Amino acid sequence: MVTPTRSGSARSARTRSQSGFTLLALLFAVAVLGITLATVGILWSTQIRREREAELLWVGDQYRLAITRYRASGGQFPLALTDLVTDPRAPLPQHFLRRLYPDPMTGKPDWLLIMAPGGTGIIGVASSSQDKPIKQANFGTADGQFEQAQCYCDWKFVIASHSRWPGTATPVASPVQP
Repeated sequence: MVTPTRSGSARSARTRSQSGFTLLALLFAVAVLGITLATVGILWSTQIRREREAELLWVGDQYRLAITRYRASGGQFPLALTDLVTDPRAPLPQHFLRRLYPDPMTGKPDWLLIMAPGGTGIIGVASSSQDKPIKQANFGTADGQFEQAQCYCDWKFVIASHSRWPGTATPVASPVQP
């Protein structure tokens, strides 16, 4: 029978001590990696929302311009968003929009339609999203009323001659064409 020597037992204690340190270092590295990934996820999510906000501003302007052109061509407001794609009033089809765009914030065709007083047609659109906007300032001239909005639904893309009064927003799902 071989009896352990002092040097053998000292060596195994040192090995156990080093393996404990390695485990501690590995746990620390995993924790740092987890925090870093969480931060990257938050930044990525914020960047996506900023891109959707920019898209909402562009799409809203497209609807505002299309409604303005529709009214200028016939003196009345469109009764449905589909009228902006193909104007039913003209013998030759007129197109004020190439297609109906979905709400970038919801990804659905669930725009809130802003009706003219008396319900004579659509004068604008607004997002149906109740989320708080990231962008709170530095809007263009046409969108100056968006500053300090509480939700995206407060971003009302109304034609220029009616931007002073809000109209009535009615939720309407319009079909989205690819």
